[in-house]
Amino acid sequence: MDYDLFVIGAGSGGVRAARMAAGFGARVAVAEDRYMGGTCVNVGCVPKKLYVYASQFSHAFSDSKGFGWDAEAAPFNWATLRDNKKAEISRLNGIYRNMLAGVEVDTFDGRAKLVDAHTVEVNGQHYSAEKILIATGGWPFIPSFPGSELAVTSNEIFDLEEFPERIAVVGGGYIAVEFAGIFNGLGSRVTQLYRGPLFLRGFDPDIRAHAAQEISKSGVDLRFELNVDSISKTDEGLQLELTDGSSLSVDVVLYATGRKPHLTELGLENVSVDLADNGTIAVDEHFNTSEPSIFALGDVIGGMELTPVALAEGMSFARRQFDRLNKDVEYDFIPTAVFCQPNIGTVGFTEDEARATFGHIRLFKSTFKPMKHTISGRDEITFMKLIVDKASDKVVGIHMMGPDAGEIIQGLAIALKAGATKAMFDSTIGIHPTAAEEFVTMREPWTED
Repeated sequence: MDYDLFVIGAGSGGVRAARMAAGFGARVAVAEDRYMGGTCVNVGCVPKKLYVYASQFSHAFSDSKGFGWDAEAAPFNWATLRDNKKAEISRLNGIYRNMLAGVEVDTFDGRAKLVDAHTVEVNGQHYSAEKILIATGGWPFIPSFPGSELAVTSNEIFDLEEFPERIAVVGGGYIAVEFAGIFNGLGSRVTQLYRGPLFLRGFDPDIRAHAAQEISKSGVDLRFELNVDSISKTDEGLQLELTDGSSLSVDVVLYATGRKPHLTELGLENVSVDLADNGTIAVDEHFNTSEPSIFALGDVIGGMELTPVALAEGMSFARRQFDRLNKDVEYDFIPTAVFCQPNIGTVGFTEDEARATFGHIRLFKSTFKPMKHTISGRDEITFMKLIVDKASDKVVGIHMMGPDAGEIIQGLAIALKAGATKAMFDSTIGIHPTAAEEFVTMREPWTED
């Protein structure tokens, strides 16, 4: 064999698996047909967070007046943000390539296609490998309807030639919610359309309701139970015909209605790799597919589509296959954040999940105006929620919407992994004055059953 491991896809999971395997002495190659670092580095978490930072300056200019700063909002230059982002992503691409080279991993620029269970083809050349790992990630999906080709996805939205004065964001997941906040903060007139009664499906119901309230107050025009029938070009931009019979004129339509596994031209027809009903690659808990020599991990297997999860899976795979360390990924109490404005941070069970799992629970809730906004004057309310298993007193869910929610929840996730009880939270002294201290000062249950 040419290699012990051939990895298809140089995203977070693929690169981590390749580096770890090479560190254990394996001969490794990686093929990537688009960009080093995958979705997260190029068209996902990294550029998105940079754009979130950019969008928050408009709020800062406004907030500063109450603190004595006679500041006017400065004009925003889209090209500066876009081009500076490109330079930073290019730098990160180089870092990923150098990391692989540093452990003597061969890299191929091109789409790898499976020829058989031990052979891949890249740019017309065949390479044999004892094990093949598929880590090709996901790809944005736009449903087919009249004019759907006029919409853009999260892949293209970062690099628009012109800044959209008016934008429609279609979708109700975290990507849609985040981009609605980004363009609202940058100065666009944003309309967010979602076909259901309330967005952020899968999140705690209180968080979903609070998010709708706060995002609407920020200036985003939220329209629920509404969808797009068609998109057409006009002299004034794009016209959307909506399912309620109304129309909407915008400059850009961003579709963030879901992602599908990126399996195009992968050659799966040449091997015995089974797919799940939702089109993802079916694997067991050790990332084995139905083909003994082929494995898969990350977004392509349809689990939690989070960069740190793919990293953990890549590490677990490499250790099991090349270091004989059989430690599975633990999927309980994985924290996550939605970088809308204000942020959402969450870890553990939602209220509905906790009731179904534990039966009797206690809920603790708190809402308050952030200290900063008592002077800034901004109409923004922070929401916090603790969910406690009544029988064991363990805290099994924490949910927050407010400034720095992601930073706060990361630390609390450790407490939940360690099995912390509500009594431990109560006995912990808070840092004053912070929002985070509220999590250790909530004494009276909102409700218990």
